[in-house]
Amino acid sequence: MRIITLNVNGVRSAERKGFFTWMQQQNADVVCLQETKAQEHQLDSEFFYPGGYHCFYHDAEKKGYSGVAIYCKNQPDELISGVGWPDVDSEGRFIEAQFGNLSVISLYLPSGSSGEDRQAFKFSFMARFMGYLNACSENGRDYIICGDWNIAHKEIDLKNWRGNRKNSGFLPEERAWLDELFGKGQWLDAFRLINQEEGQYTWWSNRGQAWAKNVGWRIDYQIISAALKDKAVATSIYKDQRFSDHAPLIVDYDL
Repeated sequence: MRIITLNVNGVRSAERKGFFTWMQQQNADVVCLQETKAQEHQLDSEFFYPGGYHCFYHDAEKKGYSGVAIYCKNQPDELISGVGWPDVDSEGRFIEAQFGNLSVISLYLPSGSSGEDRQAFKFSFMARFMGYLNACSENGRDYIICGDWNIAHKEIDLKNWRGNRKNSGFLPEERAWLDELFGKGQWLDAFRLINQEEGQYTWWSNRGQAWAKNVGWRIDYQIISAALKDKAVATSIYKDQRFSDHAPLIVDYDL
């Protein structure tokens, strides 16, 4: 089972850059997108409903903002749009496809980089989502939670970690939250189960020559429940083409 996740930074922009042509060549079972920056009625081209996939969008109420999507080769048994919190769901940050006992989620965790108000909203989301994840870890289902979590966990996960310790995305409180998430063994970072190398990033600033110099952050994840620990068998970050300021994260599972 191949799962791809990508923050497209605008699905219409990614389409113009060739994302859907590339996607159709990957033979992925599920593709999770974040920051679609469109409402579904604006997506009137067949490109946004790629052949061979069931396509589901959960849009933000605000035009040109946030939004998530999930494309599935198999029709899900159930689809859940939103996590049930109005302030979060109005921003289109969560969509879940259920296949038997497996849930695949496309998640766009808030960024706090634009100011104190948004950082406070990010912390509010994190606090609530930890409770949600704790409940998920006890309900007997298997989970693969894909998306842009907007936090680099450890020093290895961003190039300029020393200069970013006071910046959103690498704050001590954010990193401690991931420590707590991973610390109980109930949730695992699928990429790091396979690849422990340095220089593995999924997002690069558009400033300077961050992409060319690989001065990046690893903030996109596929986080899996403990029962799937031995099921992640291969992973890669695709960088041969650029569809966004993020790169696609691909994980293959023996499912």
